[in-house]
Amino acid sequence: MAYEKGTELPPLQVHVTRDQLVRYAGASLDFNPIHWNERFAKEVGLPDVIAHGMLTMALGGRLVTDWLGDPGKLVEYSVRFTRPVVVSPEGADVEFTGKVAEVREDGTARVDITAKFDGKTVLGKAQAVVR
Repeated sequence: MAYEKGTELPPLQVHVTRDQLVRYAGASLDFNPIHWNERFAKEVGLPDVIAHGMLTMALGGRLVTDWLGDPGKLVEYSVRFTRPVVVSPEGADVEFTGKVAEVREDGTARVDITAKFDGKTVLGKAQAVVR
């Protein structure tokens, strides 16, 4: 695949549920109660339980690997966690978009990723390098 600056990746809409948070906690061994216990989350000042940051990051990575068709072409990926995804009993909708921001001489390209929940960005400086 030849990369072209400005190419937009197909958007990815993900509905995150509390069930998924519990399953992710088991898979990641991150059992922090802010991710599954509504009472505890509210006691520590959160509006409700929140998605694991690493789950949100992984979903952003999925945007890129779905586009690539081969996860092995993703060579680098980093994000900053800027805002939590609050998961109500009804769930939370997160929208991921991406664009090729730079094509490099070595054949790699940088993809800038945007993740939004409730109209606000939840990942900062989310970037992937693809080959």
